[in-house]
Amino acid sequence: MSNPTRREFTKKSLLLALGPVAAENALFSSPLSDVRAEPQRAAGNFFEGFKREQIKTAGATINVVYGGKGSPLLLLHGIPETHVLWRKVAPLLAQNFTLVIADLRGYGDSSKPPGGADHVGYSKRAMAQDQVEVMEHLGFRKFAVVGHDRGGRVAHRMAIDHADRLTKLVILDIVPTYKCYQNVTKEFATVFFHWFLLVQPTPFPETMLENNAELFLQTMLFRLGGEEPGKEIPQWVGQPAYSEYLRCFRDPSAIRALCEDYRAAASIDLVHDAADLNKKIQCPLLVLWSEKGPFHRMYDVLQTWRERADQANGKALPAGHFLPEQVPEQLMTELKPFLGA
Repeated sequence: MSNPTRREFTKKSLLLALGPVAAENALFSSPLSDVRAEPQRAAGNFFEGFKREQIKTAGATINVVYGGKGSPLLLLHGIPETHVLWRKVAPLLAQNFTLVIADLRGYGDSSKPPGGADHVGYSKRAMAQDQVEVMEHLGFRKFAVVGHDRGGRVAHRMAIDHADRLTKLVILDIVPTYKCYQNVTKEFATVFFHWFLLVQPTPFPETMLENNAELFLQTMLFRLGGEEPGKEIPQWVGQPAYSEYLRCFRDPSAIRALCEDYRAAASIDLVHDAADLNKKIQCPLLVLWSEKGPFHRMYDVLQTWRERADQANGKALPAGHFLPEQVPEQLMTELKPFLGA
């Protein structure tokens, strides 16, 4: 039987904690041998004409939609979204590229394996390996990648571990994880409070989020997008996408996976990054970031990536954190010339 007093105390505690926070080849179409039964479908068809598969990798089962024509392009989302993040740009990109749009391990309708004692199950190395295997399974040995937020961190690791696979890389609105942890300021700790909440030992953060899943979702989605949580759903999100994000985010196994992702970022990922500081991204890199976001205030974003890449160019876009949803047309203006060159 549940304990309403404890539940209410936990809810009020998180409300107090969050209140002052301010905002983070042609298509290979032969049958797939590792297709799994589909989980509950997303509410609404966000990718008209795309195929949907569950592809088993060595460590997880990855939910994927794919379609279009042209050279292969992998799109990776961040938190608190799923592959649905790409719904606005996918129809435009699909005119020139074969898109593979995946839920990361632990997110959306992908599987959520245990993290393990050292959180290696959610290391960006493991998450990048999933996506390399997905692309290989679909017949693409070489491909371009666009990664937003956590997807950008996975893409960065992929560029280091699988340099021979990537033809081009686009990273949206992050700076390297290692750089972030080497330069923690009061502003960083305030804006990115969740980096420090989610890494706490289980079951503390999991319990907090399970009791307040929608509040946490709104805090992350709306404030990083420049909105106030608890009010009308912003037009750039829309009710169908918001409902889908909430469906996925409130799953206890997804909350556990989210915490493991951040625990990995603060531990095993830093070990991997420190060991590879002398390795640079070899493929052409485009970096785009939010003009209204905290990275723009706290870092010279382009310079941080030029330190980690052989060739990098980029610019800020006039939006909040969620560039594919907030400014899809402006994002396309930058992506098409770079990816098509």
